[in-house]
Amino acid sequence: MRSRPPLRTAAAGVTIAILAVLVLAADQFAKNAAIAALPSERVVPIIGDFLQFYLVRNPGAAFSLGEGVTWVFTIALAVVACVIVYLGVRRVRSRLWAVVLGLLLGGVLGNLTDRLIREPGFPVGHVVDFISTPWMMPAIYNVADMFIVTMMISVAVLVLFGLKLDGSRETKASRAAAESADGAVDAPADPGAR
Repeated sequence: MRSRPPLRTAAAGVTIAILAVLVLAADQFAKNAAIAALPSERVVPIIGDFLQFYLVRNPGAAFSLGEGVTWVFTIALAVVACVIVYLGVRRVRSRLWAVVLGLLLGGVLGNLTDRLIREPGFPVGHVVDFISTPWMMPAIYNVADMFIVTMMISVAVLVLFGLKLDGSRETKASRAAAESADGAVDAPADPGAR
């Protein structure tokens, strides 16, 4: 079976951009629908205790941590978005990496959008959370959060299996060669050789 050629620069960037826009649109649509339809801070059972809606505006990070430094989260989200865009434009040639980074970028942009445009205002807007699964975890989250968490797990899996951004695989032989090259560079010079 022949392997597929790596993506061209433009194809990787377009893949990432399309997926990011789709996730951002789905996230913002869901948040706006939740704001329009759900009562604030009241449980709305959807499937008993399995799935509930509970509308809150989160000024902090997960579990409302860091409420007083919301602007730090805005900067962090912007930096992550910039890194993903840079990788997409300069380094990504793998279809899997393009998909994972595109979906991750969409999630990051979803929460960054809230930080920039929602009350109380730029750059300290509160993130709209409304999905609750009390059987699984006590957190309340949103569509963007789901993509961020699942795509970060996917990044870890891709790294664990040795898939590089360019689509090549890191093998034991290439890892050993890299380690021996690092060892040769780091080895002290032989003082007896003159």
